[in-house]
Amino acid sequence: MVKASICTIGDEILIGQIVDTNSSNISRRLGEIGIKVTRMVSIADDTDDIITSLSRELDENDIVVSTGGLGPTKDDITKQALAKLFGAKGWKTDPVQLQIVHDFLKSRGLDILDINLKQAEVPECCEVIHNHLGTAPIMIFERPDGHRLYSLPGVPHEALGALDEVLADIKKHFKSEDIYHKTIMVYGFAESALSRLIEPWEDALPDDVHLAYLPNTATGIRLRLSVYGCKSEEAESKVEKLLVGLRAILGDNIYSEQDEPLESVIGKLLRGTGKTLSAAESCTGGMISHLLTTIPGSSEYYLGSVTSYAISVKENVLGVPSETIKTHGVVSSEVAAAMAEGVRKVTGSTYSVATTGLAGPGGDEHNPEGTVWVGVSGPHGTITKRFQYHNDRKRNIERFAASALDLLRRYILSD
Repeated sequence: MVKASICTIGDEILIGQIVDTNSSNISRRLGEIGIKVTRMVSIADDTDDIITSLSRELDENDIVVSTGGLGPTKDDITKQALAKLFGAKGWKTDPVQLQIVHDFLKSRGLDILDINLKQAEVPECCEVIHNHLGTAPIMIFERPDGHRLYSLPGVPHEALGALDEVLADIKKHFKSEDIYHKTIMVYGFAESALSRLIEPWEDALPDDVHLAYLPNTATGIRLRLSVYGCKSEEAESKVEKLLVGLRAILGDNIYSEQDEPLESVIGKLLRGTGKTLSAAESCTGGMISHLLTTIPGSSEYYLGSVTSYAISVKENVLGVPSETIKTHGVVSSEVAAAMAEGVRKVTGSTYSVATTGLAGPGGDEHNPEGTVWVGVSGPHGTITKRFQYHNDRKRNIERFAASALDLLRRYILSD
């Protein structure tokens, strides 16, 4: 199988100043054409480190894709390091990239400086893919053993904009094998509990089928089944047979068999049905509404929300009886139910979801930090459920919202 390493170059990544999004995007695209990524490496802005690290990755992989260090300033030293690594005897100016540099600067009303024009200079031993989104070209180097290095700019839209041409060159020079991935989205388990539940099924998987657990506070757990070196049609058929057993174990805890979030699944359940949805949020502060409206076309079914953070808004807008709050407390099943019923009445929606809880810090023996009550209301009544989490405030809120969406999903499915 053809193997690849992805290398990011730049101190700004190592000190946490920016987040590396290039590697995950490049890795996914490589996987789509049957290239197995073995490592992701971050390298400092140091010539010796760049040469040593890239040389090692080229020794152990057929392909290295590097990003970063190609800017016009003195701290951008990747091009010089690559010239040294591949024994370049001189430099050449790529005329097409030079014109792109001129046009790029002129269109922005910027002065054309020598430092910018040098962006079009590359080591004489490399091939060039032109960068139409920036000034630094993509450089391709090949070793005598056929291993190839692709040097891309670090700016994400430039790196990703060049990927189609980079992948085309990779397919031209390497014969890859199929890689098949199948994602199963699961909600309602801790990772350890899910692992224990499906352990007999997992132990019976064939040797060429690999299972990975990918937990996330906002989406639950992705189960990814991967088959390497097998024709996609064969792999799909094999995995589909294995999923029969997994579905029997997990039931409706599986909320999708695509890599998609809960809010997308809810959209699919409601779109085209004429049914509508609203939300009343206290402890989640609008996050449920935000998630629902990230889905294109959500205006067809999502009517709106009330962020009832204050008790006065719960009472005066949603109509939660003050006596209910006094008797049961704000964080209670009764208040969650009243909020869900209230926002459904205010908006006229078919379904509604509500949250009231304590994201932290703070709490008491009855409702410790991380407690949330979720209410869901619809044509066939109102249900509530209590969830308890033990994370920081931000992650508690994320889990509150996800739990609310999952309870809503189950309600709609059962309706």
